[in-house]
Amino acid sequence: MNKAIQAWHQMLDARDPSDLNTLIADDAVFHSPIVHTPQKGKDLVTLYLTGAFHVLFNESFHYVREVIDGNEAVLEFKATIDGIEINGVDLISSNEAGQITDFKVMIRPLKAVNLLHQKMGEMLEQLAPSKTATSS
Repeated sequence: MNKAIQAWHQMLDARDPSDLNTLIADDAVFHSPIVHTPQKGKDLVTLYLTGAFHVLFNESFHYVREVIDGNEAVLEFKATIDGIEINGVDLISSNEAGQITDFKVMIRPLKAVNLLHQKMGEMLEQLAPSKTATSS
């Protein structure tokens, strides 16, 4: 398993996003299933993934399938929030230093997308009240 994915799993198991600061590369990019434009840079990627930790990574969250090839990984997950089943895929690229350089999330079904849009918007406002991270 590549170093970044191993560190990602350890962080999820610990339910502690504080290691994101070292796991995310300075030039990382986050592709949201909701926000049209890619979120670029360590600070924004960390903000979005921290928000996801608080919203999505509950006791029901689990990966059901993983495909890893070198520094590229596809991780399919399932979770339940407010009674809505969420199915998604994390596409993660990493560098040789074991840091995440690109993180893309795809979500289904539409009910789940709408729910996450609402919940992530609320969480991002709490985490960064002075930023307009959800307006893009």
